[in-house]
Amino acid sequence: MQTVQPRSLPLRVPRVRPGGVLPILAILAVLLVLVGIRQPDFLAPSSLMSFLGRSAPIILLAAGQYFVIVSGEFDLSVGSLVTAQVVIAARLIDSDPARTWPVVLLLLAFGALVGLVNGLVTTRLRVPSFITTLGMFLILVGAVYLWSDGAPKGGLSEEFRRFGRRAFEDVPLLGRVPYALVVLVVVAVAAVLLMRSDFGRTLVAVGDNPRTAELSGVRVWRTRTVAFILSGLAAAVAAILLGGYSGVSFQAGAGLEFGAITAVVLGGVALGGGRGAVVGAMLGALTLELLFALMNFYGVSGALRSTVQGGIILLAVAVSATRSSSR
Repeated sequence: MQTVQPRSLPLRVPRVRPGGVLPILAILAVLLVLVGIRQPDFLAPSSLMSFLGRSAPIILLAAGQYFVIVSGEFDLSVGSLVTAQVVIAARLIDSDPARTWPVVLLLLAFGALVGLVNGLVTTRLRVPSFITTLGMFLILVGAVYLWSDGAPKGGLSEEFRRFGRRAFEDVPLLGRVPYALVVLVVVAVAAVLLMRSDFGRTLVAVGDNPRTAELSGVRVWRTRTVAFILSGLAAAVAAILLGGYSGVSFQAGAGLEFGAITAVVLGGVALGGGRGAVVGAMLGALTLELLFALMNFYGVSGALRSTVQGGIILLAVAVSATRSSSR
């Protein structure tokens, strides 16, 4: 009688889903350990809350950039938009607390308007988003310099600056919780809920295959335009927080557009669109800020920040191209 040998089943190694948040969570955990070893006080609740508050603007910009990139486009105008918003706020408020809230509403409207123009020029006039938003970048920079005669004028009221400076004191277990962190949490929850809605699924579908989405009845131009508007709104909120924290400067938003793009790709979002999570993009921004903090603790020159961002973007493009060729 022949003995039948039992077949051994192949071992299945779980694969990380492309665009998932597990890789960025792992990187974030490693960086936290390294920072904790170098600077143990950094992991104290009060220090962590302060760090998260300071990181809120770039995390918000990454969330806004995510909507544009996942739809298959780019937004290079957010850095200059942040600068414009801060300079405009200072000029209009002119240290008068009574003007704070009207100006805040105006900044939000202006951010949405810039996003609307970017979206319509890109989708209706069919100008590549890279060119459209680069042109908007230059327009905003030139207009702000012209309007302010080359130097910021006016001043931000304490009512305005409280968003970036003040905090809830004596919070149990956490200590001091910055207002900026609360704003970030609210926006983050809204972004996650939006991506879980029909609009979010449509946005990803448009980025994955716009032609198929259009044949399915989706108005691609409208979806992408809304993505640009969301990016403009995120930039406006980031400008409000940044202006409150660091004050008025023509350098307020310098380089933030590249930081946001780096954060998005670091969070696992495909540069070509159609893949990635908004949570991953925000975690990517947090990871990037933590990496810069670690570099600072080890005495690495801050001049290398741009080099690090460029390297991350190039690596992300290379990985994306490799995945596309292997399909």
